[in-house]
Amino acid sequence: MKKCNNYVEIEKNLSGEGLRIGIVMSRFSIDICEGLLSACACTLQKHGVADGDITLVSVPGALEIPTALQKMAKSGKFDALIALGAVIRGETYHFELVANESGNGVSRVALDNGIPIANAILTTEDDDQALARMSEKGSDAALVAIEMANLMKRL
Repeated sequence: MKKCNNYVEIEKNLSGEGLRIGIVMSRFSIDICEGLLSACACTLQKHGVADGDITLVSVPGALEIPTALQKMAKSGKFDALIALGAVIRGETYHFELVANESGNGVSRVALDNGIPIANAILTTEDDDQALARMSEKGSDAALVAIEMANLMKRL
């Protein structure tokens, strides 16, 4: 902690040692989701999260992600959760429905259960955009999960 004037600042902590992380990954657009997962897992391990402390579950699509997250959140077994998926625009309104509802569901689970959830459900116009973003977003999700898990322990 460092002091800023009269404030006490809790500095970010990116040490994953001892953290238990749950990941829910959609199997829809599997190539993109596996790219997200690869980047995410590598970053978690790089920051000290042990392989045995990472639990991965897969679900059919982005709309099913919040249900699995909720079950994991209620278990009390995890310090943070990560949502991985890809919603790619098609020719119908279905894109908006899935993008909005999956995002709302992830946020609701986090707030209702008091557990940080890093949301890396990509919402893109096409496959090329998703492929271009998957590595960075997968890695970012891991960093968010670690940082927020450590912050919640300090608050």
